[in-house]
Amino acid sequence: MTQQHPPLFSVAGLDFAYGDKPVLSNVNFELFSGDRLALIGANGAGKSTLLRLLVGLAKPQRGTITAFGQRCASEQSFQQVRQRVGLLFQDSDDQLFCPTVLEDVAFGPLNLGQSAPQALATARQTLDSLGMAAFEDRVTYRLSGGEKRMVALATVLAMAPQVLLLDEPTNGLDADAEERLLSHLQALPQAMVIVSHDKAVLERLANRAVILQAGQLDSAVMHRHPHHHTHEHLHVHPGSELQNGQHADDDEHH
Repeated sequence: MTQQHPPLFSVAGLDFAYGDKPVLSNVNFELFSGDRLALIGANGAGKSTLLRLLVGLAKPQRGTITAFGQRCASEQSFQQVRQRVGLLFQDSDDQLFCPTVLEDVAFGPLNLGQSAPQALATARQTLDSLGMAAFEDRVTYRLSGGEKRMVALATVLAMAPQVLLLDEPTNGLDADAEERLLSHLQALPQAMVIVSHDKAVLERLANRAVILQAGQLDSAVMHRHPHHHTHEHLHVHPGSELQNGQHADDDEHH
């Protein structure tokens, strides 16, 4: 697949360890406009860590991160990245800190320079688009886990990011809320990196996949197998399992 545009993100030779425990080793990948990349791996493989590294919330021991054509090293450069990239944390409580839902969702737009009336309008519009309009005056910490999840997503989407990093986006959602969330995400134009243990989520959202194992990122091939007559099941195979790795549409391994 020939890519017309430079990558939104380019990661080269990334190493990261917690103390003396290596987590990521020589990780390379690129994220292009239109990519919806499933980031797959076991618990503790380092998926959340990789998302945090992309927005400068953790610092690699080695390697480079380039975002939107700019090499990122300083906190200042990552602050600019965080204005254009929305990270949905795995735990909604890490995302929500204002007294009410509306204040939480308006916080990002205010930070981006919108006036208070503009930011409130953006927040209301975002909540409405997620079917959460009735929640604007609710006290955030009293919400259920699933309600917090939707509000956390609203705080990210209200900033109109160019890239979405979604860490277990359907955590704690009931079937109705999950359907609403996935329909909304499917309709969005942004490039995405999606971490999820829910195959159904990846089937709906992802158009390519990488697998993180033993600290290494490997391109993966997505196969959809028809399952009876209702829907397809997604199977992901590490590229290294396939002879000679014939991946016309993967950009991980050069």
